[in-house]
Amino acid sequence: MAFDSLTDKLQNVFKRLRSKGMLTEADVKEAMKEVKRALLEADVNFKVVKQFINSVSERAVGEEVLKGLNPGQMVIKVVKEEMDKLMGSETTELKFLPSNEVTVIMMCGLQGAGKTTTVAKLAGKYKNKGKKPLLVACDIYRPAAIKQLEINGEKVGVPVFTMGDGHKPVNIAKAAIEHAQKNGLNLVFLDTAGRLHVDEDMMNELIEIKENVSVTHTILTVDAMTGQDAVNVATSFNDKIGIDGVILTKLDGDTRGGAALSIKAVTGKPILFAGMGEKLEDLEQFYPDRMASRILGMGDVESLIEKAQNAIDEEKAREMEQKFKKASFDFNDLLDNMEQMEKMGGIGDLLNMLPGFGSNKQLRDIEIDDKAMNMPKAIILSMTPQERSNPDIINPSRKKRIADGAGVPVSEVNKLIKQLEQSRKMMKQMSGLMGGKKKGGFRLPFGL
Repeated sequence: MAFDSLTDKLQNVFKRLRSKGMLTEADVKEAMKEVKRALLEADVNFKVVKQFINSVSERAVGEEVLKGLNPGQMVIKVVKEEMDKLMGSETTELKFLPSNEVTVIMMCGLQGAGKTTTVAKLAGKYKNKGKKPLLVACDIYRPAAIKQLEINGEKVGVPVFTMGDGHKPVNIAKAAIEHAQKNGLNLVFLDTAGRLHVDEDMMNELIEIKENVSVTHTILTVDAMTGQDAVNVATSFNDKIGIDGVILTKLDGDTRGGAALSIKAVTGKPILFAGMGEKLEDLEQFYPDRMASRILGMGDVESLIEKAQNAIDEEKAREMEQKFKKASFDFNDLLDNMEQMEKMGGIGDLLNMLPGFGSNKQLRDIEIDDKAMNMPKAIILSMTPQERSNPDIINPSRKKRIADGAGVPVSEVNKLIKQLEQSRKMMKQMSGLMGGKKKGGFRLPFGL
């Protein structure tokens, strides 16, 4: 994640604080110096860092903290709370007009920030929540921008409105809203043109759209990898056209991540979503408290559970519970589990949300190859429906055919069959230990 280096440095500071039975003002002052250095190195805005350190120090040297039962832990709690505040304390939800009216969202940003991909991710997200979105191609300058939007729109099942590159963006926007009204669509996303840098022509074009179209929200997409520049871009757009919120992209990359900690404090505008990967589903609602937990190495169990709940089909989960009790797990179930895991973003992403994993550099440095699931998937897909549901019929000649179909040695087929057998044995043992009692509550997919 973007904050790995910052997390490591903060964890070292916290470790030293926790190791002391008592804390003095000097201890806190020394710790804050290191926190300040770590934040500046992460490219957090220097004014934001100064204010943050002052706020933490003021609270941390209070009598209640220093003379508390666990002063080190109390200081960490203060840091967490102040970091929550820095990023906005509460999650900001977009507000929509009544469903019989058209909500218009104008997306803007510089070239390369991932705006066109992000707008499709956003449209897909709200389509799944019951909205009827329309993507509008207002970028008439960048080669292939319209085609890219059409491809992404098709992937998320959202229609795209385009008039080619021979019309002014303001006229395309007007025509698109009329089209939405006539066709019962209630959420319009205007994918406007980006430039390599903030310039007058781009701003004038956006102002013209806002003057002629009733824009409900103006959302800026910024690249987290540009660090402090992302904050400067957000400030420029807010000053010139007025923005209602920010989407940070590439927050999963190897970057310093300071933009996430600076944007709200500098512009006063909330971060709405965070782009956490290349896939069209890799757009997360931005929760300041959860992001603070991740940065401080405390994990993010709430997001992990939400990911799992979104990925898991309730009916399949009930069926799986029955199979678990009877130890009748087969290759169809294994395939389902792999697909659920992919929906949840891969093993590496999930482990980083577990408390203690993201903050442990040794664990984090372990190479986790999500593509490792491709081979067993190919083997299962090479089986006949009968072989998947009844693995016991897979004899040597069938194994040879399956291996050839998947393009792997027979030994890999043998290995997968053995793993399934071991899983069944484990289920039988666990079912016996549980004594057949029904286990309630939420359960992650088998194999996690």
